[in-house]
Amino acid sequence: MSHFKTFLILTFLSLSGSNLLQAQKTSASVNYLTTIAKAGEDALDLLDRYELAEQDCNVNHFLKINQLENYKLKAGNTYRLPVTVVPYNGKSIRSTLKIEDWKTAKRIETYNKLAQKKGLRPDYFIDNKKLWVPWHELNCQEETSPEPKKMAAGVGLAVKPETETPRYVYPIANRVFGGDKDDDGDRRFPLYGSGYAYTPLLNRNLRGQVFYLISGHGGPDVGAQGKRAGNTLCEDEYAYDVTLRLHRLLVSHGATVYMMVRDNNDGIRDEIYLDCDRDEEVLGGQEIPFDQKERLQQRTDLINALMEKHLKAGQNNQTIIEIHVDSRSLEKKQDIFFYFRPGSEPSQALAEHIQRTFAAKYRKAQGGRGYSGSVTPRTLFTLKETATRKAVYIELANIQNDWDQQRLVLKNNRQAIANWICHALLTQ
Repeated sequence: MSHFKTFLILTFLSLSGSNLLQAQKTSASVNYLTTIAKAGEDALDLLDRYELAEQDCNVNHFLKINQLENYKLKAGNTYRLPVTVVPYNGKSIRSTLKIEDWKTAKRIETYNKLAQKKGLRPDYFIDNKKLWVPWHELNCQEETSPEPKKMAAGVGLAVKPETETPRYVYPIANRVFGGDKDDDGDRRFPLYGSGYAYTPLLNRNLRGQVFYLISGHGGPDVGAQGKRAGNTLCEDEYAYDVTLRLHRLLVSHGATVYMMVRDNNDGIRDEIYLDCDRDEEVLGGQEIPFDQKERLQQRTDLINALMEKHLKAGQNNQTIIEIHVDSRSLEKKQDIFFYFRPGSEPSQALAEHIQRTFAAKYRKAQGGRGYSGSVTPRTLFTLKETATRKAVYIELANIQNDWDQQRLVLKNNRQAIANWICHALLTQ
């Protein structure tokens, strides 16, 4: 994957970009780049080969222009890519595309250089006067390929490369009190893994708030499973990645955050297909029991013990966020939905606020898509057996459904989910 594919950012089109969009929409002569599908490739694999898979907008447009109903491709067939080939005027990218934004032009230039470096094109656009323009750069409000400095709603973080990922080994109970700490006060959190360990403090907007984050399943229980392009998708791995990204965001805003299920050698991962393993532990280095009830009891007992300590320290604003991936029939598309602790008005209010945040984000990012994520009470073990002020349980997608899998396998989408949850927690 390329260096310029970083966190998802929500941006808005410039007026000139919008004009070009309208011109392209009304033109029957858009010149799309084409390519031939290789054996074993599906749509995401093909788009990943051209550095386009991380943008949901590119994926959707690829399906549209090729009149595809799913991600299956036929090896040897020619497909249109969400890349327009525009005659270069020999002066500049901005004057060629009639845009004003310099950063957009630089990203397009970088893409063309990368395409030549990877052997996707034999020559450079300045030489052959054919400029490749990725669809998302001028036609999508929700996605760009931004510099790794900030994300929407002020929740983005810089990324500083690291060379290794040391292990955290915590004793249980008293010594885990206070949440995950940076390494020697230098804002490096090894739990996030190489490349993400450096986590600047953006502000202290969540100071005094305590969050207990639970990614579903783990250890001997990988949770629900799906199949995609010959790969197994394990619920616990994708739920963990989204939860860990959320953890990092909350820490950047000064919150006290506990990651209850932990994998000290995974960190935040950008791959499409996350390897399934069973080496997760519970905070404090505890082995995760095989028995389901014991697993859930282990986590809730620890949360309740930590909650009491924080209450005694005067910290009343405590929240549980538990993240899972749903599993239903293959045909069932499932929007992200929410459960809250029955009888708890603060839990219900938070779940509804997160749901409204998602609905608003979908309207802005994918105007005609619609959103139907529900909010309901449910007596799930974590919600029933814990006593924090607020507790919300989130189901991300249907791991069996081809369309829903897109929400999980693209790292920008996983980051977007974490962004939106964080935004809701910042604005509750």
